[in-house]
Order: sequence, then structure tokens, then C-alpha cells
Amino acid sequence: MQAPRSIPDHLWDELFAGMGCDRDRALLEFYVSSGARASELLGIGLDDIDWSGQLIYVISKGTRIRQPVPASPNAFRYLGSYLAADGLPDPGQPVWRTRRGDPRPLTYWATRRILQRANDKLGTNWTLHDARHTAAVRMAGVERLTLAEVQTILRHAHLDTTGRYLTARVEDLHDKLQEHYTKPRPQRTFAAGYDPEDIKAVFGG
Repeated sequence: MQAPRSIPDHLWDELFAGMGCDRDRALLEFYVSSGARASELLGIGLDDIDWSGQLIYVISKGTRIRQPVPASPNAFRYLGSYLAADGLPDPGQPVWRTRRGDPRPLTYWATRRILQRANDKLGTNWTLHDARHTAAVRMAGVERLTLAEVQTILRHAHLDTTGRYLTARVEDLHDKLQEHYTKPRPQRTFAAGYDPEDIKAVFGG
């Protein structure tokens, strides 16, 4: 089975910086903090947003059940800025809309194009599904969340699927390894009262 293709943090920051408006920033932040699938997130309306609870309600791809999904405060902040600037959607219409001409629901292909424009500038090829993988890897790496809790958030049918995201990435280990390499070697100490010559005879040095 292919390993999850999550986006390292520094490359995620570059991708996020490539977003041109608060709508796109909100979309990307919801994807990486909620782990919602692309089509699930694009289908939400105003009635699916719980501002105080920091939740969105999505129709799960597999079960077709409406389920709550938590997201980050930043996602809701960018969403609020987007709606304040572009106005609220008509009743029953999705929150995400086009910004040119008459507003229309934002399609999956139009959302892919938003990401592709940033990819073209950065020389990368990240996809919307990579954002879900990134969310899963981040959640699985948080000590306060159990694997079963991550499974619930991501709405995986099987725990084995969630377990795939526990694999450490070399990119994430870089800073830890650099700290390890530059850490001074521990100095051996002995209790007072031992003759230094005796210690040298036994342990060398």
C-alpha cells in the first residue's frame, strides 16, 4: 500500500502563502485542519457551520451521513473574512463560490485549479488529497489524540487505515537529528571520595 503523501510544514507554509485571497486561505486551512475530503468541504452551506463550536457538518463520502468535523480557529477566521468581503451565499447554496462574474458554486475542478496556480509558481505538484493526508499525519503525531480519536475525526471505516499515518517522515526528523548531532557528549562524573588515579586505571581516560 502506498505511503501517505503529506506535505512537510515548511512546504505547506509556502503553499499557503501562494493563496491569493481569504476564500482560498480558508479552503486550504479547513482542508489541513479538518481532514475533510475535497468534495465534502465544497458542499457545506451556512447551516453546516457551527461558529461557536468550531465545527463544520459534512456529508461523509462513504456513508452519506451528515457528521460534525472540527477545524482550526484560523480556518473560521479566514472564512469569516471571506464572507465579510464577498457576502453571504443565497439560502441553500454552498458557502464556496466563484469570485468572477455571477457567483456560482465552486466546483472540484475550479478548486484544483486554485492549487495548480500555486503549484506552477512553486514548482510543486501538491493535490487536494495531499491536504487530507497532511491533516491525518499531523493528528496522528499529536500525543494528546489517540489513534481511535483520529479515526473518528477522519471518519475512517477501519483503524488500520488511520494507522498508516503514524509513519515518521525524514523531513520531520531533520530538526531533531540536528539537535542530536550538535548536543555535547555527556561528561562522566563520579561520587566524591574516589581517587582520580583509581578511576583512570579502571575506566581509562
